[in-house]
Amino acid sequence: MTVLIGTLLGLSTLALNSELVAMRAAGISKARIVIATMKTGLLLMIVAVLAGEYVVPVAETQAETGRAQALEIGFQQGRTGLWLRDGRAFVNIGEVLPDLSLLRVSRYDVSAKHELQQHTYAARATYVDDRWRLQQVRHSRIAPDRIAIRAEQNTVWDAAITPEDVAVFTTSPQVLSIMQLHTYIRHLRVNNQDVARYVLAFWQKCLMPLATAVMILLATPFVFRSTRGGGMAQRLFIGIALGLLFVVANRSIGYLGLIYGISPAAAAVAPLVLFLGAALVFMRRAD
Repeated sequence: MTVLIGTLLGLSTLALNSELVAMRAAGISKARIVIATMKTGLLLMIVAVLAGEYVVPVAETQAETGRAQALEIGFQQGRTGLWLRDGRAFVNIGEVLPDLSLLRVSRYDVSAKHELQQHTYAARATYVDDRWRLQQVRHSRIAPDRIAIRAEQNTVWDAAITPEDVAVFTTSPQVLSIMQLHTYIRHLRVNNQDVARYVLAFWQKCLMPLATAVMILLATPFVFRSTRGGGMAQRLFIGIALGLLFVVANRSIGYLGLIYGISPAAAAVAPLVLFLGAALVFMRRAD
């Protein structure tokens, strides 16, 4: 959206000063002007991608952690807590504290036949030396004829789940980097969990440079028209409105794809194709 507004303002300034007319009169085609604009936009694409990879995820995590610590609140995902999978075991976390320690942790171990074998409950879990240290633990071993209960004050839990995994699952996919998304998509697939919203965010981030190019193409037709009849402000407004429509469509189609089971890649590409087609039509109709 920033690229679209910048393109509109930059090219409209040239149009108002009749510099675009002079370029066209000198034999410079619309395509060459668009390509030159794309080159400038390429720098913005690179900055945006790098910011999305290295700045936004870290800043978002620090901001959320700082806010949680300042307000002394933890994270709770719905009434049932946060559900994860560790191999054949299912893990429920009641609350994630700002330091990424866990409260009210339940682990359900099931057999290959999906029969519950053991339930382990811990009042608190902290991650020390690459292992979870559980406190106030209760083990319930389930047999066909009885349930054996054993209590421990402290014990160790060797799990594939790390604090980083927990942090990702408590963070919106949109603020994760491409590498983080790729890593956790693999983690979810290994554990046979739903990956759709993470795959959607992954493709939307990968296609961000193409989205930037579409924004530039969408902006240029509105400044190529003759300015003799006025209406430049109106065209700028329409261009910005189309940019907002693209943002809304991009998110809406993505969410609809998740609801109706459409491929996340297709849901991410669809608005780009739609608005690219619209941009090309507007370009052909521009004076």
